[in-house]
Amino acid sequence: MASVMRLHLKYRLWIAEMNSDINVLRIFNDYVLWLKTHNNSKDVEERIKLHEKNFSELRKELDELRHEMHITKMKLAALSKDESLDMEAVRQDINHVANRERYEAFREKFTAMKKEFKKLEPAV
Repeated sequence: MASVMRLHLKYRLWIAEMNSDINVLRIFNDYVLWLKTHNNSKDVEERIKLHEKNFSELRKELDELRHEMHITKMKLAALSKDESLDMEAVRQDINHVANRERYEAFREKFTAMKKEFKKLEPAV
């Protein structure tokens, strides 16, 4: 069923974006670790602690969301083989609206975190 497959591909795309986000968080964390050893400003130290906390919270949320998305993606792959499915029933079964809203909220948090992080970075 084309619509189920389209949803399946959307979930694959979201998961791929979250995998990329994991790499970004790792790099940001490496940068913060480097900055800790190369900066002795009290102000920067406090901001580093805040970023580390934010990174940890975002990573936890990302891992949980990515896990749920992976399970949904697998369900959709299985459902795509049944051509008699009602698309609205499928969306409700997988709770697509809630998944999309949660993903979009995560994207907004992640984007805001990247903007905040850039303020920590000195001009290079």
